[in-house]
Amino acid sequence: MANTKSAEKRHRQSLKRRARNVTVRGEVKTAVKAAREALATKGGNPTDALKGASKALNKAASKGVLHKRTASRRISRLAKAASKAARAQA
Repeated sequence: MANTKSAEKRHRQSLKRRARNVTVRGEVKTAVKAAREALATKGGNPTDALKGASKALNKAASKGVLHKRTASRRISRLAKAASKAARAQA
């Protein structure tokens, strides 16, 4: 356990940040999963799900939960999968 007041404060801050980061990561996972499921189904329109996922990823990157290049890479891969699915349907 922390021995000094400053260490106790840093511990409290880290717990708050962790809780916030876990929430944001969960939202990102949900959005990406929804986008992947929309891409997998033939009838659905994946563009809305793709927009939602990219928005969630960008927001996580801006908050520092994800690295900006990680978010960019994931968005790129989703867009690539969406393009491939669109070509397969046509």
